[in-house]
Amino acid sequence: MDKKTLSILVCPKCQSKLEFDKNTQELICQNDQLAYPIKDGIPVMLVEEARSLAATKDDKDSE
Repeated sequence: MDKKTLSILVCPKCQSKLEFDKNTQELICQNDQLAYPIKDGIPVMLVEEARSLAATKDDKDSE
């Protein structure tokens, strides 16, 4: 993801800045703990399509 595109995109839920995770190819919103997927090079900026990071953290904590 290029820096210019990343600087333009914001979380559709809270309008905060997003971080790009190279490993998972997702855009991360730290405020809402959501990860937006990037499919075929296109960010999917739909809350319904986002993965909850809180659920992932809870799963790791329970191990």
